[in-house]
Amino acid sequence: MNAGSKIHFIGICGVAMSAVATALWQKGYKITGSDSGFFPPISTHLKNLGIPYYSGWHPDKMCGTDADSTQNGRGKECPDLVVVGNAISSQNPELLYVQENKIPFKSYPEIVGEFLVQKNSIVVAGTWGKTTSSALLAHILRHAKWHPSYMTGGLTQDGAPSAAIDTGDWSVVEGDEYKTAKWDQEAKFFHYKLTHLLLTAVSWDHADMYPTEKSYFEAFEKLLKLIPKLGKIVACSDREPLVNLLESAKKEFVSYGANEKAYYRYGNVIQSTDGISFDIDYHGKIWNIQSPMLGAYNAENITGCFAMAREIGITPSDITDAIKEFRGMKRRLEKRYEHGVTVIDDIAHSPEKAKSVLANLRQIYRGKIIAIYEPNIGNRTAQSAPSYDNAFENADEVIIPRLTKLKVDAENSEKAFEGDELAKVISKTKKNSKYIEDDGELVKYITDGRADADCIAFLGSHGFRGMIEETIKKLTGYN
Repeated sequence: MNAGSKIHFIGICGVAMSAVATALWQKGYKITGSDSGFFPPISTHLKNLGIPYYSGWHPDKMCGTDADSTQNGRGKECPDLVVVGNAISSQNPELLYVQENKIPFKSYPEIVGEFLVQKNSIVVAGTWGKTTSSALLAHILRHAKWHPSYMTGGLTQDGAPSAAIDTGDWSVVEGDEYKTAKWDQEAKFFHYKLTHLLLTAVSWDHADMYPTEKSYFEAFEKLLKLIPKLGKIVACSDREPLVNLLESAKKEFVSYGANEKAYYRYGNVIQSTDGISFDIDYHGKIWNIQSPMLGAYNAENITGCFAMAREIGITPSDITDAIKEFRGMKRRLEKRYEHGVTVIDDIAHSPEKAKSVLANLRQIYRGKIIAIYEPNIGNRTAQSAPSYDNAFENADEVIIPRLTKLKVDAENSEKAFEGDELAKVISKTKKNSKYIEDDGELVKYITDGRADADCIAFLGSHGFRGMIEETIKKLTGYN
């Protein structure tokens, strides 16, 4: 398919979908998109680029004409290719139209594998840390002028594109273990033709796709088997399950972590509201690292990227200089407001991720920590309930808002928790938890009587319907 071809994205407001759409837009493809809802920062990003999109599912808009009035029901300006998001129902009107009229369609992981992945393919995979790590690693390769292609499932705070197709023979791709599409239940990372793997962690997640811990680990076991003999594996050795996984797969790997046996060992971590500093020790050779990113856990992410970059041949000075520049990701411990009270925005949509974020905030902020939490669909099921035990121990109070109902899988018969039900689950181990259905009431509740050094943390995968912006307005005294 040549540049200039028309490609339509059904579900373009997903972070990865929008990233791939942007990369193809930058290479001259004609991109359009549709979705059921649009939230900052993705909606703002698409608008700023000038990528046309619309709300809802409309075959006539997708094809740029009245589809039903043309020969065989197919619009004259229909796309040459349609990319279908993995949350799209099989009964979606645009997808049905595409299938009925035999318009070519693919999942976005297939598109990444076809258009973006290069001869040397680094996949960054793991239960957590993969978005920040893939973005930082791509930034390091760009800083070293390796001209990598890359894709990461988030937006950086400095505004760099989330995906790009460049001229070098290296690519860096965030490898998500979630299913590819309705018609392809395999994990997304199987499409990326990996030659190198940066593996951050393996801990049971996505219970809706992997009903047992064993099934979750099996996906990573299969990924390890795809790595060629000359490929490199860089993996965190701080957690026994990951080490056991690699050893059982009989794979040699370069280790990193805080433990004494790690090849690349980090320590002396100092964190503040301005960022983190720490040392990396590689067999007695020590590099001091300065990063503007919040959160001590980012020392682990940075060390993994340092190890992979050095192992493939980038000089340590280039790596450390790049790290100093990288401010982190939007919605990853992102400071949205800081004036006495701090407002944090983070995409921590699982109890495990929320627990990690709150533990770091507790180390940085002296006042009360108020957590507003909205999980993704996979963490609203009865199967996920045990994972909430003690997940919010570092928050002074937990508030569940009215849960977003967008992109709920209509074909899944398992009933998801409502907001009040989730609050009850969390209150079993965190008594100071409540459900507030009205957005305005919630904003008033969390802003009234706040004191200096308090931290309000919005944790969740959706956009909170403007509540973050309204909270900032209240704190700054605007009506």
